[in-house]
Amino acid sequence: MSGNAQHRKTVRWGILGCAQIAVNAIIPALQAAREAEIAAVASRDEAKARSVAERFGIPKAYGGYEALLADPEIDAVYIPLPNHLHLEWTVKAAEAGKHVLCEKPFAMNAAEAEAMAEACGRNGVKLAEAFMYRYHPRYDLVRDIVRSGEIGDIRGVQVAFTFQIEDVGVEGNIRMDGKLGGGAIYDVGCYTVSGARLVLGAEPEAATAIATYLETDPDVDMMVSGLLEFPGGIGLSFQCGMSAELRNSLQIAGTKGRIDIPEAYVPSPESADFFVVTKGERRKVVVPVVDAYELQVAEFSRCILEDAPTRFDPADAVRNMAVLDAVRASAKERRRVSL
Repeated sequence: MSGNAQHRKTVRWGILGCAQIAVNAIIPALQAAREAEIAAVASRDEAKARSVAERFGIPKAYGGYEALLADPEIDAVYIPLPNHLHLEWTVKAAEAGKHVLCEKPFAMNAAEAEAMAEACGRNGVKLAEAFMYRYHPRYDLVRDIVRSGEIGDIRGVQVAFTFQIEDVGVEGNIRMDGKLGGGAIYDVGCYTVSGARLVLGAEPEAATAIATYLETDPDVDMMVSGLLEFPGGIGLSFQCGMSAELRNSLQIAGTKGRIDIPEAYVPSPESADFFVVTKGERRKVVVPVVDAYELQVAEFSRCILEDAPTRFDPADAVRNMAVLDAVRASAKERRRVSL
């Protein structure tokens, strides 16, 4: 294992790329987590790497991803690169003996995801998909309530995750380039699928979806609506998109009540509370305000230090990509796709 991390108290992390998610969320999370330390950052633009390193007091800055992977003092890497590069750099990191936390969506398809999982398994390193919301304590509370029977038997799940891409900027945005893995399904639809699989504890059997596409790039889905069929006649109805007003919500409907989760995947810094409605009564479930990114990197680091299994293994990421493959195929071909 790189750096023999199991015999130390912290995991030494490197960052492959200076994406906004790395700068705004992951680097601060690594600096806050006692199980981790941020040791290096790399960019194809060395000046950018140096700028980020100086801003955060990171000891090393590399002008290339290969140089960081060659550093024997790095135990694990976080990969926030464009989606089409996840396979290449996860495999290279694994071959360099580095554990990998890879940003969502895990890959461009399930076949790539399987290749990533195989490479990490073959090289004895841990691999996880960076769905930070799953580490937030409110999802443990949600699943506890579902299991308790308070809302009865689940009858359906409804999810919406949409935003206006003009609000975040279109020029140079990789979300608008199909060859780089752009589109709404990859960017926000992955959350809607992952969230339903998490709260239901099951895998869908079929997908049906419709979509609108970017006129200048038919591989970029702008708005997608669909249905996932889960066992027992339970359906997930979802909308994901980059051309609709901001929404980020999840609702679980049961025979006796429902659970409403506002800001389901990116909670407000002020509140992560959600609501349970039964017999017309609305109960607030108070949830601690925490940094899900910090919890994510801290837990992954502990798994490395203790050589313990990750809570969400690579096989889970492969299954999520298989569902996204089915949704994309259904939207393109306008047909129901079995899983």
